[in-house]
Amino acid sequence: MDHAKVNGVELEYEVVGSGEPMLLIHGAHIADALQPLVAEPALERFQRIRYHRRGLGGSTRPDEEGPTTIAVQAQDGVGFLDHLGVDRAHLVGHSLGGAIALELAARRPARVAALVLLEPMFPTTPAGAAFMRAMAPLVDRYEAGDAEGAVHGFLALVGDHNWRATIDQTVPGGIAQAVKDAATFFETELPAGPEWTFGPEQAAAITCPVLSVLGSRSSPLFVEGRQLLHAWFPACQDADILGATHLLQMQAPKSVAAAITAFL
Repeated sequence: MDHAKVNGVELEYEVVGSGEPMLLIHGAHIADALQPLVAEPALERFQRIRYHRRGLGGSTRPDEEGPTTIAVQAQDGVGFLDHLGVDRAHLVGHSLGGAIALELAARRPARVAALVLLEPMFPTTPAGAAFMRAMAPLVDRYEAGDAEGAVHGFLALVGDHNWRATIDQTVPGGIAQAVKDAATFFETELPAGPEWTFGPEQAAAITCPVLSVLGSRSSPLFVEGRQLLHAWFPACQDADILGATHLLQMQAPKSVAAAITAFL
């Protein structure tokens, strides 16, 4: 992968193909979680750009850093587009990456041609509060020194009983990398989540088309997220991925890619 110095950190990235630029922003833990989408033939007419967010994969983070806000991560995205000389791109964001995509689009609407949101994370909804309570024992495990158990518990929480096979088959080495990167999630990303304030005022700045992609077996957290998107964006379109959980881009990359292409 290539490297770019952006916003005080070095981001690892790759650019595949040519055509309309598409920036893919991954969620928590697995830095290569969107790689299966990049490889899908349905997206070949786009220039697919993906990067490892700060502190994940081969991307760095500052030595002295507290919680990393979603606003800072959105600034990373803008700086990365600047580095590549991309004026305007479609954004595809999964989970926490979806929240980052929303923040970026609200702050820099002229830079975003369309928003594709794969189950964006909203920690302040009622289901979000319940999710954070379910996370508490995993945080305790991490703080007790069991990073592997904490990461595995998180992936089981958002996936299903086949979560390990799903990741191993589509992102080989992804689980081990997630364990190695556990500090980024538990020490810098998770503490900043509840502080993210995004609502109708911020959404009003976004004028591009919006697609909500949801797995049919995903938790109420992401169903409530779709309801928020429809409240903010009345013209929001939906794509449902049958049989999929929050790991939808790994469980059903062909279906997700087809939905994205049909929307764009």
